[in-house]
Amino acid sequence: MSTLEIKDLHVSIDTEQGKKPILKGVSLTINSGETHAIMGPNGSGKSTLASTIAGHPRYVVDSGSITLDGEDVLAMSVDKRARAGLFLAMQYPVEIPGVTVTNFLRTAKTAIDGEAPKLRTWTKDVKDAMAQLRIEPEFAARNVNEGFSGGEKKRHEILQLELFKPKFAILDETDSGLDVDALKVVSEGVIRANEDGTMGTLLITHYTRILRYIKPDFVHVFVDGNIAEQGGPELADRLEAEGYDRFLPATAQA
Repeated sequence: MSTLEIKDLHVSIDTEQGKKPILKGVSLTINSGETHAIMGPNGSGKSTLASTIAGHPRYVVDSGSITLDGEDVLAMSVDKRARAGLFLAMQYPVEIPGVTVTNFLRTAKTAIDGEAPKLRTWTKDVKDAMAQLRIEPEFAARNVNEGFSGGEKKRHEILQLELFKPKFAILDETDSGLDVDALKVVSEGVIRANEDGTMGTLLITHYTRILRYIKPDFVHVFVDGNIAEQGGPELADRLEAEGYDRFLPATAQA
């Protein structure tokens, strides 16, 4: 059993107009095997939370803490966070010209585990995972995310998730830009990654459609940098029916 614990987290960014607070006292605990969905309107701080956990340098932690099994995540470099078991599926995966998918995956796996995977076993694992995600074999020889469609980028993120086997997966709008078929394939990949029930998942989304495949244990509504409401899967259904208007100021609704 592992635990990712966020306590009273305050995060800001520096802008030309000065420091801008984004997260305003977020507290959240995720245990192994749990799936937490974070939903909310644009600009509410969902992606900021994901990036802060992963260690993006743009985001400044003003106060609060993030711990993984009692260890201070905020004191870790980005690579140490990955080795500790944290994985971020990015909302906008970046291109890495000159680095093939094959080389990227094996190099990353070696860095995370501290030793290179056995080539014969690793090759089979990669081929099997690609087939299940309906990724063509020639994909492995392409440069990472270079010329990839939106769906290819998201499948590549889930391919990493399945192969790296993290303790906790943060999925930042993995469903965005996917058609119905691709959404189902990607969702099945997330479920396979947690087939032994030991991976904790933080799933950030605007919509409930991915939650029809990946059933959340808890749903948290993010508004203006904090959790405005939380509950079980039924809360997502209510949000789909009612939207976020009841959480917003009257001026915003107008």
